[in-house]
Amino acid sequence: MMKQFFSVLAFALSFTFTFSQNKMIVFQTDFGLKDGAVSAMKGVAMKVDSSLKLFDLTHEIPAYNIWEASYRLNQTVPYWPTGTVFVSVVDPGVGTNRKSVVIKTTAGHFLVGPDNGTFTLITETEGIAEVREIDEAVNRRKGSEQSYTFHGRDVYAYTAARLASGTITFEQVGKQLPQNVERIPYQKATLDGNIIKGNIPAHDVQYGNIWTNIPASMIKKLNINPGVFLKVTIFENGKPFFLGRIPFASTFGDVAIGKPLAYLNSLMELSFAINQDNFAEKFHIKSGSNWTIEVRISKKTDD
Repeated sequence: MMKQFFSVLAFALSFTFTFSQNKMIVFQTDFGLKDGAVSAMKGVAMKVDSSLKLFDLTHEIPAYNIWEASYRLNQTVPYWPTGTVFVSVVDPGVGTNRKSVVIKTTAGHFLVGPDNGTFTLITETEGIAEVREIDEAVNRRKGSEQSYTFHGRDVYAYTAARLASGTITFEQVGKQLPQNVERIPYQKATLDGNIIKGNIPAHDVQYGNIWTNIPASMIKKLNINPGVFLKVTIFENGKPFFLGRIPFASTFGDVAIGKPLAYLNSLMELSFAINQDNFAEKFHIKSGSNWTIEVRISKKTDD
């Protein structure tokens, strides 16, 4: 019996170590790469442990755009190994009373940053196992106590490196908080009769394609197949902004160059594009929690 107990204990300890310490850190910010801010964060991490593996998610989040930071985390985090630590710093409230946290998701990832809405989407996707508030008396870069405007370097990169390297355990991050985070309200994908409603969370920024949060499963329920036309209404702050009749296609080349199409993107969510052109730019459509969309199968009598 005792032998069985110690075997289970050893397995649990082994799993905990793997779960929390794979020495990988992924950084996301709105800093850009024009100056040394990102490099400074990585330097702080490397001084904690030079064997850490440091990666970039993106540093091109539009300035102060917490929503987009939330979306890019949700787009990316699930593809990384269990135990990876993510640092996300889009922090217009830096130095104020917003909490600095580390979240352990039920999928085994760690999220480090300000609790300002950044973790809205990824915690819905992966769930929250535990939240801890960073204890800056312990987990703050020494000598930075009087610095109030660069927590990405002084608190988040430092704490993430200590956690990822095994210098501290998750419990040593700081006190445990309730299992919730600040959330940004948005339109979730819904199917009501023959109308699908959703949000435009982001663009495929390189090409100007419009991405929605409407899953392929809802498209399938309405029997929308290639060749079917969709009546598409896009709203900004609840007011109609765009109305169009767009064919659903498998891929861009199914329509002529310069023509619009609806398709399923790499996340298997409904999206809109113009073959070899920029849909967002042409129709002045942006993204965010205030941009919503309605889709239904178009009748031949629709304009």
